Amino acid sequence: MLTGSDLLAKVKELGEVSKSDLVRACGYVSTKKNGGERLNFTAFYEALLEAKGVSLGDSGAAGIGKGGRKLSYIATVQGNGNLLIGKAYTALLDLKAGDEFEIKLGRKQIRLLPTEELK
Repeated sequence: MLTGSDLLAKVKELGEVSKSDLVRACGYVSTKKNGGERLNFTAFYEALLEAKGVSLGDSGAAGIGKGGRKLSYIATVQGNGNLLIGKAYTALLDLKAGDEFEIKLGRKQIRLLPTEELK
């Protein structure tokens, strides 16, 4: 099974082939009990994402997030204008309900300062 830059090169080399042929050519094939061929699409796509720098599951902080995803440290403004931090991040910092922060606006940044540090 190809991985990393070898996988990316093979995908690029093959160009416009069917997904089955692509998975097969990259070596993501196993044999069923009855001797038939099984194409391992999930393993192929996971390896392809890893080769492109997208991690689907590491140990450590990733286990805190839902489904074992790695924390991206990127937040998106929601449609209602709210900026949601998320439970995984508050858990990393051991924050509890009711913890207060002062919001400091910089030129291109937002800083949250715990109020107990200001006292």
